[in-house]
Amino acid sequence: MTDAPRPVRLRIAPSPTGDPHVGTAYIALFDLGVARRNGGRFILRIEDTDQGRYVENSERNIFDSLRWIGLEWDEGPDVGGPYGPYRQSERLPRYREFAETLVEQGKAYRCWCSPERLKRVREEMQARKEPPKYDRFCYGKSEAERRALGECTERPVVRMLIPDEGVTAFEDLIRGRIEFENKLIDDQVLLKGDGFPTYHLAVVVDDHEMRISHVTRGEEWISSTPKHVLLYEWIGWELPKFAHFPLLRNENRSKVSKRKNPWATLPWFRDNGYLPEALLNFLALLGWSMPDGREVFSFEEFVREVDLERISTSGPIFDLNKLDWLNGHYIRQMPLDELAERIRPFLERAGLAAEDPPLASALPLVHERLKRLAEGPELLGFLYQPVGEYDPKLLVPKGLDAGTTRALLDASIARANEAPSFGHAELEAAFRELATERGVKTGQLFMTLRVACTYGTVSPPLFETMEVLGREGVVTRLEVALARVPSE
Repeated sequence: MTDAPRPVRLRIAPSPTGDPHVGTAYIALFDLGVARRNGGRFILRIEDTDQGRYVENSERNIFDSLRWIGLEWDEGPDVGGPYGPYRQSERLPRYREFAETLVEQGKAYRCWCSPERLKRVREEMQARKEPPKYDRFCYGKSEAERRALGECTERPVVRMLIPDEGVTAFEDLIRGRIEFENKLIDDQVLLKGDGFPTYHLAVVVDDHEMRISHVTRGEEWISSTPKHVLLYEWIGWELPKFAHFPLLRNENRSKVSKRKNPWATLPWFRDNGYLPEALLNFLALLGWSMPDGREVFSFEEFVREVDLERISTSGPIFDLNKLDWLNGHYIRQMPLDELAERIRPFLERAGLAAEDPPLASALPLVHERLKRLAEGPELLGFLYQPVGEYDPKLLVPKGLDAGTTRALLDASIARANEAPSFGHAELEAAFRELATERGVKTGQLFMTLRVACTYGTVSPPLFETMEVLGREGVVTRLEVALARVPSE
């Protein structure tokens, strides 16, 4: 009789030290996908034991950002669950209990060494070209014996006692078998002098007690994993499956970081008008691909195909140009009424009341050019500014003088008022006829109309724009322009 398969449970465990990194969403996407594909659970845990780096409101930003992008968790600090609490700061007694158990079993020991001594010893090891690690100066000594030797702290830490011989190995779903020689592994601190655990103790205790089946994280944690494997073995717990994701890279192969890349946080993508569904699609393409090579797919389609073992080990390039292309594709597939509601907050933030003309009727003017919602004020702003700012000299096209331009504008006002229909095709025909009558090039007349109506020399299609503005809007702008034409 075989054991029942282990329930699939994956977690994302960010620290509240600032706005969440886009890499958090990258791994969380695969966590959620694997959980959904296997009928499992996705858990959010807050790892807040590093009190020195804690940033107020960061936890709320994590909640809001992950929910904005569509990565909803089944268990977590704000929704509860059967294996809480889901904040590490609320679990401190559990970590201390396990640290004491390891000391009693001889798997760990107390260390009183001061930071100054630890720094000096490491520098000496580095000078001898030895792997810098703790020299076990405190191992086997009582507190009194150790204090008699000086260079002590008031409160000791608890360190692992790593075996001197042998190897510690684990299977990685992405990278295969990984081995470490024990003699090269440092005696990791498990419990700090302030009673708070380090990541290494807390993550093992939490993952076990929360029944985590797959531990997913960035490749920078590979060297820490043998320490975690030893802790699992010492306590007698079943190992989870490990998957270490490649780090997201810039085009120069450097690591994407919040310090160097202003766009590396999730709120940046929200504030700059990326659609969450497009960003999820893009993240899924980083180091992974659909079996059939498709680049555009929904989250539901991703769930049907996701497999951690198919993630590449090479660091994927975070190409913002490709994200812009993908975001533009999603924008063009969106119904105009929905797009209007998504883009409206960006216009309102710019002080534009997108009411007349109706936003949905204006969007076709820029639909093909729009890559991000945040471009809305720049591309559409002129529609909602009855009197715009522009250089009046732009009204006078090359080859014409101010007097001729004033006459053209005056005739254009009459032609707009008299037009039986205000459709773009009829408007274009009427103004082409006007250019012929006045003996000017259509490009000259059209440039004057463009500046007058859109406040710039580059705009969406001119006559479609005039149709959206309507007769009253066009006439008002032409009258303003007529008054602004500069003197000779």
